[in-house]
Amino acid sequence: MASSPSFFFVLVVMVFALVNTASSQSLYPTFYQRVCPQALPTIKKIVEDAVQKERRMGASLLRLHFHDCFVNGCDASVLLDDTANFVGEKNALPNANSLRGFEVIDRIKSAVDKVCGGPIVSCADILAITARDSVVALGGPTWMVQLGRRDSTTANQTAANIDIPSPFLDLPGLIASFKKQGLGLRDLVALSGGHTVGFARCVTFRNHIYNETNIDPRFALALQGSCPRSGGDNNLSPLDSSPARFDVNYFKDLVGKRGLLHSDQVLFNGGSADGLVKGYSLNPGAFSADFAKSMVNMGNIKPLNWQ
Repeated sequence: MASSPSFFFVLVVMVFALVNTASSQSLYPTFYQRVCPQALPTIKKIVEDAVQKERRMGASLLRLHFHDCFVNGCDASVLLDDTANFVGEKNALPNANSLRGFEVIDRIKSAVDKVCGGPIVSCADILAITARDSVVALGGPTWMVQLGRRDSTTANQTAANIDIPSPFLDLPGLIASFKKQGLGLRDLVALSGGHTVGFARCVTFRNHIYNETNIDPRFALALQGSCPRSGGDNNLSPLDSSPARFDVNYFKDLVGKRGLLHSDQVLFNGGSADGLVKGYSLNPGAFSADFAKSMVNMGNIKPLNWQ
């Protein structure tokens, strides 16, 4: 049911009252504290329930935030369906038959709107909070999520095809992709550590396990059992040796030449990222701290502020 004009006026007044407490150009963690203190606890509960039912969902919700932020900033454009005016991002090559968790976001949005008395919390902020809560639910670090994003009303499938890092990129390509978003090498390696949870499709790593040499032969052979040379494109394999737990096994696997994706293993292949990978593999605390910082950095990519 559509809201009345007076209700929308009240919402706008509430939002701008918040904005006046800080720069309109900045995000800050307490953006919703005064107008809807139950928003974040509501999101956390639904995320915890979803991850408890399916551990893989935590990785999927984290990935939604990544794929949103790398296309014109963290603006929830990844959630938009096709319209008469634009083609959405859901069917871009990196997303089609791959991104999941949309139903969880819909459930969260409905619950938050109900507890807040209206559509106060943006979908872009929900994606950012959900990513943090998913990581925590899987045993990873927490961080203060910066809030105050506004949602986009349009999407860009072309940008999604270009700007979301491909699993086939070499290290220079990955560095360039992250630099385009204002992120450095440490961000690249730390955020790639998000692959410590979740799965990937056979089509994304087939060439790596059959045609490349920077891979443990026994690891490659084991993967070939579920990822044939042809067919089975959507067969899944874990991104690291403990895909339901947020830990440093991803980096330990890279050091052992057991990275699933080409774009994973190039992080430890004699290049500039080797030191960071080795360091994280030996120091979980350093990885957790850097991952949290880099998630905040990524969340700050070109947000649409209220102004």
